[in-house]
Amino acid sequence: MRFVLVNDETPRKQFFCALCGDPIRAGYLREIGTQLCYCDPDCYADHCKSAIMALADFARASWIALASNRINERTEIELTAK
Repeated sequence: MRFVLVNDETPRKQFFCALCGDPIRAGYLREIGTQLCYCDPDCYADHCKSAIMALADFARASWIALASNRINERTEIELTAK
């Protein structure tokens, strides 16, 4: 992911951390793609970890659904062949 580290500046508007909700102060991170602000590098890293976990869970659920559909198709083929 790409981000900008902003030193010694605060945003013009009042922003809050996209992860923890704390007010943004001087020395924050802004993700380039989403323009979301994070209060410090730790919150940004936690956000990245949670995004990766969500993608992994989605992939796992998709794999299980695909395998279940294949089993159902095989069962239907066997039943119609009899």
